[in-house]
Amino acid sequence: MADPNFWSDQGMAKFKAKRLSELKNQVAAWFEFESDLADLEELASMAVKESDKAMDADLRAKFSVLRAAYEQFRLTTFLSAKYDNHDAILSIHAGAGGVDAQDWAEMLLRMYLRYAEKKNFKTMVVDQSRGGEAGIKSVVVEIIGPFAYGYFKSEAGVHRLVRQSPYNSTHTRETSFALVEILPVIEQGEYKLNLDEVEIEAKTSRGHGGQSVNTTYSAIRATHKPTGLTVTIQNERSQTQNKEQALKILAGKLVQLEEQRQQEEKLKIRGEFHSAEWGNQIRSYVLHPYKLVKDHRTGYETSDAESVLEGNLDEFVKKYLEKHINLI
Repeated sequence: MADPNFWSDQGMAKFKAKRLSELKNQVAAWFEFESDLADLEELASMAVKESDKAMDADLRAKFSVLRAAYEQFRLTTFLSAKYDNHDAILSIHAGAGGVDAQDWAEMLLRMYLRYAEKKNFKTMVVDQSRGGEAGIKSVVVEIIGPFAYGYFKSEAGVHRLVRQSPYNSTHTRETSFALVEILPVIEQGEYKLNLDEVEIEAKTSRGHGGQSVNTTYSAIRATHKPTGLTVTIQNERSQTQNKEQALKILAGKLVQLEEQRQQEEKLKIRGEFHSAEWGNQIRSYVLHPYKLVKDHRTGYETSDAESVLEGNLDEFVKKYLEKHINLI
């Protein structure tokens, strides 16, 4: 950063400045942890020498806090893939199941927003298509925070819900599906998107109110002609903002496509490759006739489905990262 030419490339300079800030915070957090651990050790020694059993509960509480902090430090050691330290783009698409699937998509959105909140990440809804009766057809959310992509990448895939439907009079047992996509946010200077290969189309975008109320010509569809990848953003913002978001997401899709190709080659060599199709759900959430959430990739499961839907996903993330660290 002391280089006189550092700010000549604004995009890359901002990315590196942000990265420096993140690294400083990581180092400061580790030194704080070491200091707190030393203090706890000293207090424990004093309690033993003075036979002060009254301090026992306080020491156990402090130790529990430090152990949780250590587990978070340990988890970040698995986040060493190329884009793990980037922000993330989360997309959720309702699948088979009608209104139940759209409601399920909104339940997943709430779960991920809660998880992001627990990680002190910022979230911003980039685009959203509401269901006619309930729930959402699709949603795109930008998640901003240290290692956001690393933490969320384990969620990519098909999620299956089994429950008694609240949307029919007999409350029959229904199965719903939703597809979750996770992309890294690619900063300027990291990946050069060839705009000559991108077709930009402006479309009408309908605002709140229906019946073409608040219709504007601001929706953007960006298509990468060589691969056929398409991104459509039709939020109630300017055409320029929608174009910027569409190109950002398209860049993330192209980077991920290349990463997937490399990963598939590794998995094929190991004999473990499976295509990400609708039938290959990564996780099942059963709410009836019993409670169980099971990740089919790692085998990890829990009967505390309510806690998972409240955004307590760390164990699922940890098991995924531990299993996949050797594939980086």
